[in-house]
Amino acid sequence: MHTVMWTFKVPAGTSKQDLVNTINATAHTYQGIPGLIRKYYGIAEDGQTLVGIYLWKSKDDAERFYTPEWIAMVTKRWNAPPVRLQWDTPMVVESAEKRLVKAA
Repeated sequence: MHTVMWTFKVPAGTSKQDLVNTINATAHTYQGIPGLIRKYYGIAEDGQTLVGIYLWKSKDDAERFYTPEWIAMVTKRWNAPPVRLQWDTPMVVESAEKRLVKAA
């Protein structure tokens, strides 16, 4: 598995409710993406940073998704280019299900 975290600086004057409204309006577009297992949205307590954390079946799946067009789209949406961090994910603990998911 592979995890990618994108960090976005929120445009000045954007309220947390505006962020939630944008998340609610766009979250459905991430359903059914090949190789995407899960996506998390996060808003910093001060409301100035938004993160998207994506868990992928493989790094190749992530690379196919993050096209220059996708980066341009999110850069336009948030009025600033995102910052990318990524890591291999050898294990996921599904605590509520009491289940361990090992990378293939």
